[in-house]
Amino acid sequence: MSLMAKLFSKYGAQPQKGRDYKVKLPKGMLPSYIKISPYYKMAWKIMGKIAEKNIKNKKYAKLEGDLLKAHILLRPQEYLAYVYFTTLLMGIVGLVLGAFIVILGTLVPNVPLLIFLLLGIIIAVIPPTMALATLPSSPTSRAKKRAKDIDVHLPAAMNFIASLASADVTVATIFKELALRNEYGEIASEAEWITRDTELLGKDILTALADASRRSPSTKWQEFLQGVITTATSGGRLKPYFLLKSDEYEKEAKINLRKNMENLGVFAEIYVTVGVAFPLFLVVIMAIMALINPTGSSSVVAMLEIVVVVMIPLIIIVFSYFIYSTSKEVSL
Repeated sequence: MSLMAKLFSKYGAQPQKGRDYKVKLPKGMLPSYIKISPYYKMAWKIMGKIAEKNIKNKKYAKLEGDLLKAHILLRPQEYLAYVYFTTLLMGIVGLVLGAFIVILGTLVPNVPLLIFLLLGIIIAVIPPTMALATLPSSPTSRAKKRAKDIDVHLPAAMNFIASLASADVTVATIFKELALRNEYGEIASEAEWITRDTELLGKDILTALADASRRSPSTKWQEFLQGVITTATSGGRLKPYFLLKSDEYEKEAKINLRKNMENLGVFAEIYVTVGVAFPLFLVVIMAIMALINPTGSSSVVAMLEIVVVVMIPLIIIVFSYFIYSTSKEVSL
């Protein structure tokens, strides 16, 4: 939870619409503010006008929503200026490297300069092209990563919500307590923004939940918040709803756990076949070929070196990555 939210909770009254209020801070304590890094400031100063003109392009229509879902605290214009500025820097770096390659080509004898020229052009073009291609979609990727984190932690967080609801804790207090639980990952960040809306911006809890549902990257979290709003506005009881959702997400978590365990078993069987048995048989066959044909033993030895030095480590790395990714989901 942000510092100001904690201070309102501990030292001040709840803010109300249309009324001024004051919060007395402990001596020596100052509120914290969002600060933009010098790099973003420089990007906005140099590329701000260009970003203001191009932000109306249709391909950037979803940028503001993606920034909110990714919890990137920048305006669309500021982020677009950052993209342009980074692309410009990558272009300068690419030009320097390309020029260095071309100059190096003039010093190397017996090699056509055209090869170094083409290589320099490729090196000069790749960095800015990659920056311009990947940076605009970075908020979307980050939002998807947050959505996955929310979905993974949702069953445990729902048990926590259901436990507090069983003790007749109010909805606002439930999300306030949830915001303090960092073990629930991005769900705590979502709850923190809800608490910010209610305690600092003076919104009622249903409006704050509706806003949180619109800006959340997780479909499951959106559906849960919409269910809270629907249940509350229709006069239903929230405690049975929380308990029902807790049981539903717990069952889904068990199903996903079973699927991930099955995937782990499949990966293990494939690794035994491809990563252990196949290289072993390949080494044995090559050794037999070297014995049968001594004249070609040098080429067989070279192939054995490729298998041992390149193929086997590459297989181990690939399967280790897949097994690590799947086991990480299982541990969550």
